[in-house]
Amino acid sequence: MELRVMHYFLTVVYEENITSAAEKLHITQPTLSRQMMQLEEELGVQLFRRGKRKITLTSEGLLLKRRAEEILDLTHRTEKELKQQKPLMNGEIAIGAGETQFMRLLAEHIKRFSLDYPQVTYKFHSADADEIKDRANKGLLDICLLTEPVDVEKFDFLRIPQKERWGVLMRKDSPLAQKSEINPDDLLPYPILVAGRSIVRNELANWFGDAYDRMNIIGSYNLIYNAAIMVEADLGYTLCLEKLIPESEDSPLCFKLLDPVLETGFVIAWKKYQTFPPVVAKFIEELKHALQA
Repeated sequence: MELRVMHYFLTVVYEENITSAAEKLHITQPTLSRQMMQLEEELGVQLFRRGKRKITLTSEGLLLKRRAEEILDLTHRTEKELKQQKPLMNGEIAIGAGETQFMRLLAEHIKRFSLDYPQVTYKFHSADADEIKDRANKGLLDICLLTEPVDVEKFDFLRIPQKERWGVLMRKDSPLAQKSEINPDDLLPYPILVAGRSIVRNELANWFGDAYDRMNIIGSYNLIYNAAIMVEADLGYTLCLEKLIPESEDSPLCFKLLDPVLETGFVIAWKKYQTFPPVVAKFIEELKHALQA
């Protein structure tokens, strides 16, 4: 499967129409149709459901879409790294992070680094720790900000000494909003959204103890923004880290810490035995000095 054909395939996926995709690619519609049919023959699967006005993907097509995006993204990054001029220290640094206030720490380092190397660009990807780690293993990310607990056996890392505390995001008019802190029994009568990562849910289960099996868990989330919308819509309460949703007088939401305290640590990590381009190696070197200082 050629990179050119993968590019054609993704254009058809995004345009949802062979004719529109052909116009965007500056090739004829019959040529593009023939390329897509040959791709299906080569792979031995049906990739598209061809409707009168719109093309949709089969499950095999969705899998190829994900893989093609990763392959083309990695190809693009590799080309940029090979073309960079070392004396100028340019290129791109790909950074992945979960939702945490410690992203501010990375942001401050990026600001300092950019003053010294203004030609460097940055690519950010937000997701939970499992997805971030997977993308780093595939070479799609250089630096990771990961929420503990997390397996970093295949990574070099720096542990951030500070920790963040867990609490409950709720509406200001909810029955628990008048409490200063929330204990396990307080939550038992109410619907709860929890973090989707199984390893984090185990930590929460340990905190709840015997009460965990009696909790009314109605769903899970991987990033907090949409979960906060569910809380605002009065769907229930959400367990999350502090300060991720800004509180204000105009906001209908408030945040209460858990009692007893439940804390989470963070690490900044990069893949072991990786040969990084000079700009990434320099970024990591200066990041080490900054954190150790």
